[in-house]
Amino acid sequence: MSNVLIKRSLPLAIAASVFSLGVYAAEAEPRMPLNIPQPKEGEYVHVPPTMEDLEKADMHPELKRVIKRGHDLFVNTQQLRGKNVFNNMNCNSCHMGEGRLPFAGPVWPAAVVLPNYRPKNDHVNNLEERIAGCFSYSMNGKPPEYGSDDMVALATYHQWLAKGVPIYQDGKTMYGRGYPKLPEPEQKMDYERGKQVYQENCSICHAENGEGLVQNEKVIFPAVWGDGSYNWGAGITRHFTLSSFVRHNMPLGRPNSLTDQQAWDVAYYINSQERPQEPRYTGDVKETRQKYLDTFHTHTNYGLEVNGKLLGDHDNVGEKDFLKPDALRARTYTAE
Repeated sequence: MSNVLIKRSLPLAIAASVFSLGVYAAEAEPRMPLNIPQPKEGEYVHVPPTMEDLEKADMHPELKRVIKRGHDLFVNTQQLRGKNVFNNMNCNSCHMGEGRLPFAGPVWPAAVVLPNYRPKNDHVNNLEERIAGCFSYSMNGKPPEYGSDDMVALATYHQWLAKGVPIYQDGKTMYGRGYPKLPEPEQKMDYERGKQVYQENCSICHAENGEGLVQNEKVIFPAVWGDGSYNWGAGITRHFTLSSFVRHNMPLGRPNSLTDQQAWDVAYYINSQERPQEPRYTGDVKETRQKYLDTFHTHTNYGLEVNGKLLGDHDNVGEKDFLKPDALRARTYTAE
């Protein structure tokens, strides 16, 4: 594992050498993952430790066991299906490469920038609450209880990936953090162009109807719309988030092979399909959109009419039997 601050005196090729294809092991052949953008001057580069590094680490066996459990939950969150997860998603579906891959939502930054204020819910969030949001929206589910064995294991795995990174960074110079926003599209996002991109590049894995692929009760490729997919409150329903994810990570095995315009168009197409209801739904989709417009839905198609259909105008909550999990509560940080 390595931390590198890219400075003028350090050539980018040297910074690139801390990476290896797919696994990011410090001992591996010094190559960048396929087509990945080079680090820029002034960016902070962190190479998260691997599970192999964990085996070699001088740590208490019980701590290692909890980190392994967190890793297991992260890559196979479907083991919580029907309890905490109510769709065909794993943490690893959006945070690829075991949460370690740059430009694919690496999760180690969350361990060092949190607690912090989050506009989406208008209060300060810690790491567990941030994880709870992923369960509530991306997995259309019910988060493990705060402080529970599963939640602590997941948080511990996040923090293990951040080993060696100074805490309370602002996150603005972290190489590959999140899904870096693409330049604005040269042309307005287009449904029909996006449909063509999807059919030619995405449907082979995610199916024509967006349901993905499940074999022997194991999710091979996640659903990108419908009851088995993320709900209308998930961060990836925002066009700028999904377009970046697609551009840098898809099609699988061919990242950065689509143009920026294609990524914007296919993101618009995917996020113009129906999915489970937004957990913060008030009972009126236009009212809900307006309530959370400035902090979230200004970047989604939720509550808008596309091809003659008002998206999100339904009471369907997918495979679960509730709308809003208790974890999505307001906080005041007062004695009241």
